[in-house]
Amino acid sequence: MAGPRPVVLSGPSGAGKSTLLKELMKEYDSIFGFSVSHTTRNPRPGEENGKDYHYVTRDVMQRGIDNGDFIETAEFSGNMYGTSKAAVQDVQAKNLICILDIDMQGVRNIKTTDLNPIYISIQPPSMAILEKRLRDRKTESEENLQKRLNAAKVDMEFSKEPGVFDTIIVNDNLEDAYGKLKEALLEEINKVKKINMSS
Repeated sequence: MAGPRPVVLSGPSGAGKSTLLKELMKEYDSIFGFSVSHTTRNPRPGEENGKDYHYVTRDVMQRGIDNGDFIETAEFSGNMYGTSKAAVQDVQAKNLICILDIDMQGVRNIKTTDLNPIYISIQPPSMAILEKRLRDRKTESEENLQKRLNAAKVDMEFSKEPGVFDTIIVNDNLEDAYGKLKEALLEEINKVKKINMSS
């Protein structure tokens, strides 16, 4: 795939990935781009098709998977999610660093492709803090919350496996975590800036 190296950002729900990504996009909106994932779940209020997700039926999604159109797919709470090759290429074609916000199942899948991204894991300081953050959101049923916490435990263990991630950032303090994220991406950011200046 031609274009800047993509970035895989992974970590449990509640670790603060979305907040860090918002900061990154605010400061570097001409450098980074999101690939738009596919999902079989219904849009939430305020979400737009083609912007937040490509909302598709299970049949359409399954056909794409069978055709090898996806870099990674996962199933969560009975819905399918996935990143298509085309979605990443769309971002790279604009000379942007494609950000892939995916779970560990997706990370394992991408390890088997020729994508060659920078792998970054965002982790919470502790399970207790993570649980508090998720409870404060008040968006989950108790059952879903427990599912997310169990997934987070596995995720935190997975992030410790040697050689999986290039950088692990513990999001204890947003400013510090953001500084570390920028540091991890600086080389790639500068490359894109250079190309943009010369074009």
